This record gives sequence, C-alpha cells and structure tokens, in this order.
Amino acid sequence: MKLAERMSSYEDMVGPGITACSGCNVELSMRTALQILGPNTIVAVPPGCMGGVQSVGWADKTGMKIPVFFPLLDNTASMLSGIKKYYERIGRDVNVVAFAGDGASVDAGFQALSGAAERGDNIIYICYDNEGYMNTGFQRSSSTSLGSWTSTTPVGDASHGKSSHKKDMPMIMAMHDIAYMATASPAYMPDLIRKIEKAKTIKDGLVYIHIYNSCTTGWGYPSEKSIDIVRKGVKSRFMPIYEVDHGKFKLNVDIKDPIPLMDYLSSMKKYKHLSEQQIEELQKYVDDKWKNLKTLCEVMG
Repeated sequence: MKLAERMSSYEDMVGPGITACSGCNVELSMRTALQILGPNTIVAVPPGCMGGVQSVGWADKTGMKIPVFFPLLDNTASMLSGIKKYYERIGRDVNVVAFAGDGASVDAGFQALSGAAERGDNIIYICYDNEGYMNTGFQRSSSTSLGSWTSTTPVGDASHGKSSHKKDMPMIMAMHDIAYMATASPAYMPDLIRKIEKAKTIKDGLVYIHIYNSCTTGWGYPSEKSIDIVRKGVKSRFMPIYEVDHGKFKLNVDIKDPIPLMDYLSSMKKYKHLSEQQIEELQKYVDDKWKNLKTLCEVMG
C-alpha cells in the first residue's frame, strides 16, 4: 500500500485548535504519531511547546479527540506507567503515550523515564528533540548542542554558546535494554510512520522514539526551510536515523557521502558565531559518534 493510502486509512486525532509556530515540525510529528496510534490512545503532554500552543486544549478550542493528561515535567513516565497498569488490570489494551520535549525527557523527567525503562513498563515515550526549552525564550537544555546560542547560553565576550555536547538520549535509552528504541525525523516521513506503526505493536516493554525536530523560533531560520534543516542534520550525520529492536541495532538511513557539518550549521542563526575550532570539534564529535554507531550495527545487528 502506498504511503498516502496508508495514512488516509487513519483518523486524525488532532482537530481544530492548533496555533503552533509557522513551520513547526513538532506539530507535524505529533499529529502524525497520534493519527497512527488512533482513538484507543491516552496521551500525556507535560509542559512544553505542544501544551503552550493549544494543540491539547489550553484555551477555549481543543485540538484533541482522545483523553489528554498534563503531568509535571519530572513525573510524566511514572504517571503513564500507572495509567497503563490500571488498564492492564481491567483487561483493556490501550496505547499510553507521552509526547514530551527536552524538559520532560532529557532533564527533569529522566529519572522517571529511566525507572519505567528498568521496570519494562509497556508505554510509548516520544521525545521531540528541538534542542531547547521554549517556556521563556529559547533556553538551554541538556539536548542543546555544543556552541549553540540560547537565551541562557548567550554569545558575547564572556560566553561562546553552550560549552558541552548534547546528551545522547537515544543511546542512553538503548542501553536500558528496552523493547524498542528508534530515532526519526519528519524529513524522512515514511521511516517515521513505520516506526510509530511498529511501536503500536510492541507489547513486551517500553518504547522510546526520539524525533529530531527543528525550531523556527529558537534556531533562527525561515519557516519554509523547516524540513530542509532537519534533512541537512541527517545528511551531515549529526542526526543519525537508526533503531534498536530488542537489542539489535540497525541503521535505517546510511549516509555514505555526508555533507560537511558546516553546511548544516550555517543554515541557522544559533550557530553563526561558531569559531573554526568549535566547528572542528563538532565535526570530530559527529564523525566519532557515527563510527561508533556503525560498529554497534555491525556487531549487534
């Protein structure tokens, strides 16, 4: 079945009420994921972009046709685990999914997520990685990459952007030995759709899907370039697309002839200030990570 035909067979779970930023890949990713998961789904959306833009009904218009919870950043995964356990006890198989950004996945919420992974709770946890917080300006996250400008890592005489590399959440979750871990990008929609469809079939443990999403406001680029930006991120190997299915690593998008990382970095204002040394450090980091990933795919594939 062709992709368009397959998607047309799903009902859209997100209705009127969307007021996201123009060119927001987070909205596109969330709409697609929930469309595939369908009406037999309960979703949790902790504080972040998708709560703030009314996609889940903060204001007088709602954008959801399924039950929605608004947990705190630090207990999202544990709340989902409790909901899933309840429905298991009463004999109902429902999709229990979090759509959480950096704060609820990478930083404040990681302890609860790690605990759910350790227990093997059968929940779906989707992290939209736009490399920062959008609560009061584009703020630093542990998922913010080296050298990035944010409102809390400004660029000037005293600071040259974030001073450390981003946390590798996909690999961290893979090392928890969960049932299924995957990275994805809205620039590679067939791959993203396939992974959400697969997540829906997993019944023996936690699913973690890490979606690379650009942020028009925080990253500084024209909204019509939104998909192009994340595609460059993948083609430069900065955003590797792979999956780990019950311990078996597989590279889904093998970039044999990558574009220079600078082609990706120069597309955004948040990297305009980078020195040659910082660019070289980032390029080495990306090259080393790619080499390690390829080795894992060969040894544990």
